[in-house]
Amino acid sequence: MAAPSSNTCGAMERSIRERVPPLLTDLYQFTMAYAYWRTGRHQEPAVFELFFRDNPFGGGFSLFAGLHDCLLFLRSFRLTDEDVEFLRSVLPPDTDPAFFQFLRRLDCSGVTLRSVPEGTVVFARVPLMEVSGPLAVVQLLETSLLCLVNYASLVCSNAARFRLAAGPKRKLLEMGLRRAQGPDGGLTASRYTYIGGFDFSSNVQAGFLFGIPVAGTMAHSYVTSFTSLEEVWPQTLVAVNGEKDPVDIISLTKGWLSRVCELLGAKPGKISEGELASFLSYAIAYPQNFLPVIDSYSVACSGLLNFCAVALSLCELGYRPVGVRLDSGDLCRQSVDVHRVFRLCSEHFSISAFDSLIIVGTNNITEQSMAELNKKENAIDVVGVGTHLVTCTQQPSLGCVYKLVEVRAKPKMKISEDPEKSTVPGRKAVYRLVDADGHPFLDLVCLAAEPPPEAGRSLNCYPLRCDDSRISVIPAHVACLRQDVFTKGQVTHPLCSAAETRAKVQSSLQTLHPRHKRLQEPDSYTVALSEKLHNLVTEIQKGISNSRNFLLAN
Repeated sequence: MAAPSSNTCGAMERSIRERVPPLLTDLYQFTMAYAYWRTGRHQEPAVFELFFRDNPFGGGFSLFAGLHDCLLFLRSFRLTDEDVEFLRSVLPPDTDPAFFQFLRRLDCSGVTLRSVPEGTVVFARVPLMEVSGPLAVVQLLETSLLCLVNYASLVCSNAARFRLAAGPKRKLLEMGLRRAQGPDGGLTASRYTYIGGFDFSSNVQAGFLFGIPVAGTMAHSYVTSFTSLEEVWPQTLVAVNGEKDPVDIISLTKGWLSRVCELLGAKPGKISEGELASFLSYAIAYPQNFLPVIDSYSVACSGLLNFCAVALSLCELGYRPVGVRLDSGDLCRQSVDVHRVFRLCSEHFSISAFDSLIIVGTNNITEQSMAELNKKENAIDVVGVGTHLVTCTQQPSLGCVYKLVEVRAKPKMKISEDPEKSTVPGRKAVYRLVDADGHPFLDLVCLAAEPPPEAGRSLNCYPLRCDDSRISVIPAHVACLRQDVFTKGQVTHPLCSAAETRAKVQSSLQTLHPRHKRLQEPDSYTVALSEKLHNLVTEIQKGISNSRNFLLAN
């Protein structure tokens, strides 16, 4: 799929402005900005980093997503008069009026964003984005950027896990809009589950905005709304071959239904007439897209028989029915039974189109049940997933944080009572070290001023969470993970379509060693600091400790 058209890009940017205006942030961002401004520090050059502390879902990796929206947000960041007037009403009354004039002039023309490419496999503690610029501005961006990256990366990673569980051949349909956390959650989920590896979405707006293939079947309500064949209208259908005389499809279908019942030894008395009427009405409306849900009453006694009769009628008139959807019961067993009937019809009636009918399974699918499909005999071609995909029931948040690492070219570090919450100071570069087989084995975090590591040369580094133990490694290849994507108010890297980012995800995942992408008990991937960065951390920790002692002594 090509890059987004100008119309689509415009629609996406309008969507970002509406969904993520500058006021979609925490109040304390504005109070801190005021304090910076009041002391004359608001223009000081500062650097923040965005990262997460633990890989989600107990897995070995995550996917970085949300950058596209971050870039559109930065490009359109500007407070309106109405925004400023509202801030005047909620900030303390002794706020200097001149501060509101400062806010009205704010934009991101002085902001630079360096980032890991969107769609890249990433790991805990690796800085995903570096945001630099005037202190007050980059502080104000914190909550919005976290909001745009946290859920996008989480749900994209969840989708990738579902894709790994399903295997490469089975098609996946995202259908979680009605279960998502609000309209924006649903729209974001549709976009980033597609990027994470799903093939289709039921979300029409996502198709419009992001070019995602949309798909759907029918609901049980459509089936149960019909009672008798008298409700079918029109009752005729013109054959594909162009014959002018329309065919009485009800009579044709009744004839096929008798033949199907005879073939399968089924009892016509258990067949729902209303279900048959619903199938016929839909088939007349969409004869080339006939894919009904067949479990409204009984799959074996009614739904499957009615489908076969209508599908055989369509085939006789030159159309190609698509398949069926199963939404309850033992999906594996039912799919095998349905597939067997399709083959019987194909062989007995010499209708080859029945060999290509697909079976869609939807029934509260989880990652675990998806993985179990591969262990059981089944004939499911497409799986629809909703609740457990878009709500990320295994883990509700990725936990991204946005931390200050430099002010006025001086490294800054947070020392916490909880060592897990300590930060790594200084402006950085990030490199991915790759072995001779093409698998990444270590992400190296260095100071930005350091020379990059070289392929084939030994280097010493300090893995995080390993108690200052040093290791020596020799990479076969080295890749820089940072790229400049936003400078001086302008997006400086091409914006990718959802399909292009999706392809990047699959490419990045393919390079990952199987032991790191196992869904259960994966091997830990190594993230390490360079010697110089490790030494800086140690130096600052000692300095802060000494400063504390000095203050206590006086």
